[in-house]
Amino acid sequence: MDRIQTVNIERIEWACQQYGITHAQLAASVGVPESTINRLFAGNGITFNNLQKIAEFFGHGVLFFVEQGSVDATAVYTPQFRTILNRKPNLSAKLRRFVRGVEKQREAYLALQEAISEPGAAFTPPDIAGLPNGPQIVRDWLNLSTDNNFSTTRTKIEEKGVLVFLSNGYNGKWQIPKDEPILGFSIYHNYYPVIVVKKESEQRQLFTLMHELAHLLIHKTSWVDDRFDLESYTGQEQVANALAGRVLVPDAVLGRINDQERPTNVAEYDEWLADIRQERGVSGEVILRRLLDSGRLLQENYTAYRQWKSAVAWEQKEGGNRSYRYREPIHMFGDGFVRTVFEALQAKEITLTKASGYLDNLRIQDVHELERYCCAHV
Repeated sequence: MDRIQTVNIERIEWACQQYGITHAQLAASVGVPESTINRLFAGNGITFNNLQKIAEFFGHGVLFFVEQGSVDATAVYTPQFRTILNRKPNLSAKLRRFVRGVEKQREAYLALQEAISEPGAAFTPPDIAGLPNGPQIVRDWLNLSTDNNFSTTRTKIEEKGVLVFLSNGYNGKWQIPKDEPILGFSIYHNYYPVIVVKKESEQRQLFTLMHELAHLLIHKTSWVDDRFDLESYTGQEQVANALAGRVLVPDAVLGRINDQERPTNVAEYDEWLADIRQERGVSGEVILRRLLDSGRLLQENYTAYRQWKSAVAWEQKEGGNRSYRYREPIHMFGDGFVRTVFEALQAKEITLTKASGYLDNLRIQDVHELERYCCAHV
């Protein structure tokens, strides 16, 4: 098989440095013999198929590694992507590809809207900086009801011009792996910012969603959060945590909790708070954090609860009923994104194959099934 001799080795070396991997790790990651990579760096070229594997791993096109000249990082990465990398320099290769994939999905969404003559909606959040009634302003802005859950809150946020993506529970390019500490991130734009939430328990997803929205509202910049960030007591993370907690569990709801009925055994706290947890769609930890911050719960009790809870951590389910595979793009990209794809398809602005690509490469028959589902659930 012919070997490409014009590969820009400097660019591959740059990509390896960006991802923090060695030549041997690159070979293992793309599934080619280490000797093949060694020959490439020795200037002996590589086959097109293997170069394509390398390009896909780094999230670039093949031409990127054939084009001559050094890399201009400002031209390769968006300011939002660079902001995320600055916050988490050790972001894994898979997460880097994931973030760039999200950026491309957003770009596709904007292009589809333009194709079907839908005007872009500017993101115009309320100004809550320094206002003590900020949580109430946010609830009014979103028109939140008393019964919260991830799905309904996601819809309310999407109605305000924010794309909300939920990572896939199945292994693939849209999954944030279980062993990754990242729980979510937000990409700030004046038009259609994006919030991405890792698939976990409904309660965890809801808090992560609201935490990322808090970053968009308060800090107005791109952000990436791991478990430590969503439990932080300091800095900008604490500010986002506080707003998220107060939006999801208002003072009036907190006032309904009877401290005299609090169990002595922290393992019984969830049962004690069961009614509020179900009503607000949040975990016991979110409510306890609110009680802690308001001076109604001792730090030692909160810490003991968290230690107990960590021992019975929620396990992400594997597999599932794949008979509903055709619905997964709605769960991942949101109802608005999916319907925009179909509007463009019906207007003959994109092909069926292109629509499949935007919808996580659904089989054509599943694309038709999803279209029928959307038509039946207007």
